[in-house]
Amino acid sequence: MQDFKFASQPELAGLFADALARALQLSDAARDIQLLLPVPLSNQRLRQRGYDQAWELARALGKVLGLRSEARALCRPIDTAPQSTLDRRSRALNLRGAFHVDPAWRPNVAGKHIALVDDVMTTGASFRATTHALLDAGALSVDVWCVARTP
Repeated sequence: MQDFKFASQPELAGLFADALARALQLSDAARDIQLLLPVPLSNQRLRQRGYDQAWELARALGKVLGLRSEARALCRPIDTAPQSTLDRRSRALNLRGAFHVDPAWRPNVAGKHIALVDDVMTTGASFRATTHALLDAGALSVDVWCVARTP
C-alpha cells in the first residue's frame, strides 16, 4: 500500500481492485451502486504525486465490477494539510469545507446510489466529509469502500 500511494506505483491499483471486488461480490455490497467516485486529492497534491491513487483504484474497480467511475464529480479545491500528519480531532477540522460536488455533476449525483472509493481509512474523516458533500448534492445513498483500514 505504501508503494501504491507514495512510491509512484499506480499500476498496483489493479491488484487492490481485484481484491476489493472479490470482497464486495461476496457480500453483494455493489448490487445497488450506480456510480463510483474516488475521494479526491487537491490539485496541489495531485501535481506533487503525479497521480491520484483513489482514482486509479476507483477506475480499476469500476472495470472489474462493470460500474461507471468518474474522476471529477467530487472536487477538493482546498489544499489541506496531509491527514496522515494529524491526530483524530484535527483530521475532521482539517477537512471542513474541503469537498464539494462540481455543479455540472449535481444532476448526475442526485438520486443515485454512490460508492466512495479510497485506499486507506484511518479515522473516517475523509469519508465523512465527502459523504456530506454528496448527500448535500442530492445523492440517495453513499457507501464507503476502502482496501485497508488502519488500527
